[in-house]
Amino acid sequence: MLFDKQTYINRRNTLKEKVGNGVIVLFGNANAPANYPNNAYMFRQDSSFLYYFGHNQENLIGIIDIDNNKEYLLGDDVEIEDIIWTGFVPSINDLAAEVGVSCSAPLKDLEKILAGRRDFHFLPPYRHDTMIQIADLIGVHPLQTRQHASLPLIKAVVDMRAVKSAGEIEEIERAMAIGYRMHTTAMKLCKPGVTEKYIEGQMVGICESYGAKVSFQSIVSMHGEIFHGNPSLRPLEKGRLVVCDAGAETINNYCSDNTRTIPVGGKFTQKQRDIYSIVEACHDLVIEKAHPDMKWLDMHLDVCRLMTDRLKELGLMKGNTEDAVQAGAHAMFLQHGLGHMMGMDVHDMEGLGQIYVGFDDEVRPSTQFGTDCLRCGRRVQPGFVLTDEPGIYFIPALIDKWKAEGMHRDFLCYDKIEQYRDFGGIRIEDDILITDNGCRVLGEQMIPYHPDDVEAFCLQ
Repeated sequence: MLFDKQTYINRRNTLKEKVGNGVIVLFGNANAPANYPNNAYMFRQDSSFLYYFGHNQENLIGIIDIDNNKEYLLGDDVEIEDIIWTGFVPSINDLAAEVGVSCSAPLKDLEKILAGRRDFHFLPPYRHDTMIQIADLIGVHPLQTRQHASLPLIKAVVDMRAVKSAGEIEEIERAMAIGYRMHTTAMKLCKPGVTEKYIEGQMVGICESYGAKVSFQSIVSMHGEIFHGNPSLRPLEKGRLVVCDAGAETINNYCSDNTRTIPVGGKFTQKQRDIYSIVEACHDLVIEKAHPDMKWLDMHLDVCRLMTDRLKELGLMKGNTEDAVQAGAHAMFLQHGLGHMMGMDVHDMEGLGQIYVGFDDEVRPSTQFGTDCLRCGRRVQPGFVLTDEPGIYFIPALIDKWKAEGMHRDFLCYDKIEQYRDFGGIRIEDDILITDNGCRVLGEQMIPYHPDDVEAFCLQ
């Protein structure tokens, strides 16, 4: 457990107040076999179960019966046959007591406890074994279970988990410290002949050596225009750029997420510097302007305007900036959103439905290409943790498609863009906390990102 007993009691009491009535069932995760039953993937507990019940152990279920003011922790006590493999494990009753839950029971009692309560509250399941459990309880096909998830519970959990406590921020800062070690190691390794896969492996090793795991599969690629470029065994080539997007998850399951773009060999070309400086300016604009109660959609559009102005200076765009952004012409270069929520999940609570996490009745998702990938558009509050991750990408297939269709010819200079078709991409990403009067970048040590600092660091 990361926090004291009272923290979990208080969280469950607040959840009861927000949901109001009924029975809440929070399903913990089970081990997932990788290629045969006894060879499992690394276990990862469900984040919402952790948030309210605290225990990072497989095969647990938490029940909050609001109507009868009772709480249960369900699980099966470990038998001696298992103890010889795993060591001592506390009883379910002891685990329940540690987080202030008065009742415990074996898993087989789930149906008895829920007898006659087919309308219980549950969150959208994302694992098929949980879908099957829920399907058996409510009598629908497993693939239909997500549509029966409780909207009041989803909204209550989002409201609570979106605002991070001081203790949660401290844990995210621990993840940032591991991420700093990962990224600075990667920067020093970006030399001709080193493979993308080797760099990834070194970062994973650092992460696990500090009692953590990576918060998502690391992106390490000379093809920075591919957002989720998996690292390959291809050796790095002098003069190319490497986009390194990676993060750590602490032993207590809070995450970091940073991106740096590194010149192979330690020096940017002038062409690379020109584009890099635009992304740098957009990144810094967020740090300067982000504040409570602003719509994150507005912050995204401010970044798009600055990017368009600067791209016009390089001759890659033209025309009226506001018209270009409203038309979506900037999405030739920035095809994703400015950032996403962060916390126990690196894309925090995304499994609950992005429309509830990043949007609300005031701000709805866009359908415009590029802006439709914005994961958060709502007004932000103190305690929100978000990523600040602008980028510029030259995607040959997109260039060819838009050019052939004559898309945004009033704003895009295709002859100039053609000179960049093999450029790749650049992204800079940091994690920010919305404060009472602005924002601050998380992490005691900033991973170098100003171009002169990147070069100096890489050439040490």
